Amino acid sequence: MPGLVFATAACGGESQPAEGTADPSASAPAASAPSAGASTAAAAPEAAAKRPTNVLLITIDSLRADMPWVGYDKAIAPHLTALAEESVVYTRAYSVSSYTSKTVGGLLSGRHPSTLYRGCTFFTEYSEANVFFPELLQAAGVRTLSAHAHLYFDRGKNLRQGFDDWRVVDGLKWNAETDESVTSQKLTPLAIEMLSAVPAEKPFFAWFHYMDPHDKYVRHDEVPNFGRKARNLYDNEVFYTDRWVHELLEWSRRQPWFDHTAVIVSSDHGEAFGEHDMWKHAFALWEVLTHVPLIIKVPGGKAQRIDARRSQLDLAPTILDLLEVPIPDGQFVGKSMVPELRGAEPDNREPILLDLPPDTYNPPTRAAIAGDFKLIEDPGPKYKLYHLTKDPGETRNLARDPRHRDDLARMKQVFAEAWRPHPRRTPYGGKKLIGGGRANGPKGPADDAAAPPPPP
Repeated sequence: MPGLVFATAACGGESQPAEGTADPSASAPAASAPSAGASTAAAAPEAAAKRPTNVLLITIDSLRADMPWVGYDKAIAPHLTALAEESVVYTRAYSVSSYTSKTVGGLLSGRHPSTLYRGCTFFTEYSEANVFFPELLQAAGVRTLSAHAHLYFDRGKNLRQGFDDWRVVDGLKWNAETDESVTSQKLTPLAIEMLSAVPAEKPFFAWFHYMDPHDKYVRHDEVPNFGRKARNLYDNEVFYTDRWVHELLEWSRRQPWFDHTAVIVSSDHGEAFGEHDMWKHAFALWEVLTHVPLIIKVPGGKAQRIDARRSQLDLAPTILDLLEVPIPDGQFVGKSMVPELRGAEPDNREPILLDLPPDTYNPPTRAAIAGDFKLIEDPGPKYKLYHLTKDPGETRNLARDPRHRDDLARMKQVFAEAWRPHPRRTPYGGKKLIGGGRANGPKGPADDAAAPPPPP
C-alpha cells in the first residue's frame, strides 16, 4: 500500500514494495486539465456557525485527481460526482507526500513528515512524541473515531493517538507487495456501527479510509466494465468504492447530526499508469502521485470551485476550526480553510511543499510549487524544473535549459526560503537509508536536545 502505504503493499510491512516498475499490459490516459479561475460563493448563513460542526473525513486510497467532476470522460464515480456538485471542489489540492505511510503522518500532525519523529522503514512508524490533531480534539471533549481496511493501521505504528475508537475491518491478510483484500463492503457497515454509538448531542470527528482502488485492481462483476487494461480495472475499483461511500453518506443524511456535519473527501495520494515509466505510487513526487481530489461540503455552504492551490496540511487546522477547538499557536504548518469554505475570497498559499522523507526504500525528495513552476530536489539530477502550466505532465526538465536559467535561480531561492523553517529529522531504527546514512535519529525530545526546535 504505500498509498496507504501501499504504494505497493498497501501499507505497512517491512518487505520491499514493488513500486515504480513497468507494466507493459497497461495504458496511461492523460489527466484532465483543471478548470480555470476561482469562483467565490456568497457567505453562508450565520446559523451554520452557531454550533460546532462535526467532521466526517473520507479518504480513498490511490484516488487520482482526474475524476469525472473535473473532466474525466468515464462515469467512474457517479455518487461522488453528485456530491461535488453541491460542495466546494478544490481543483488543485495536494497530498503531503506520494504514499500512505508518509502522507498519514503529515495529515495527522499537520506538519511535513520529514520533520516528525519517525521510524526508518517503508511502512513508517511514528513516535508517540509527535502531537496529532485528534489528540487536541479529544482533549476538548470531541468524540474521535476511525476505521481502516489495511493491516498497516493495526501494527503498532502509533497512528491511533487521540482516537477514542479505532478499528480495522476483519479478515485482512498481510502482503507487503500489494493489497489483496476487497474491503469497501466491510468498511461502510463498520463505519455506520461506530457512528451509531456517538451521542447525537456530542460533537465528533470521524475518519474512514477506503482501500479498494489500491492495487491489485479487482474486477467487480456488479459494476460497469470499463475495459481490461490497468487503468480500466482501476476505474472499476473506483466505481465499486464510490457505491459504498454513497451507502455511508446516504445513511449519514438520515441522522439527526448530519445537518451540522461537514463532509471532506480526499485521497492520500494518486496513482501512476505509465507516466514517467512508473506504475502505482511512492518513490517520487510527480503530479500524478501528489495532485489529489478534495471535496468539502459544509453546512450552509455554497457549491463552488476553488482553483487556488491547497495542501492537505491545511486540513488539521480546518478540522479544528470547524469543531471550534482552539488552534495552538505554532502547532500546524497550514491554516484553516473555513473562511473560504463559507464564502471568503481564497488567498494565495504558495509555495506548496511536497515531502518524501528518506527511508529504507525511498530516496530523500522534496518539492516546491509556485506559480507556473515546480522544482523537485532529489538525489539525481539534484534539481528538476517543470513549467506546470505548459507541461502539466512534467515531461520536460528545464533545469539545464539556458533559457530558464533565471526561472531556476528564482525557484531555488523560493525552495530554500520555504523549507528553511522546516529542518528535517533523521529517522530512528538503525537501518541504512536510501541516499546514504543510517537511521540514528531521535525518538522524541529527550533524545533530541541538541536539535533545532520543531518548525513553527
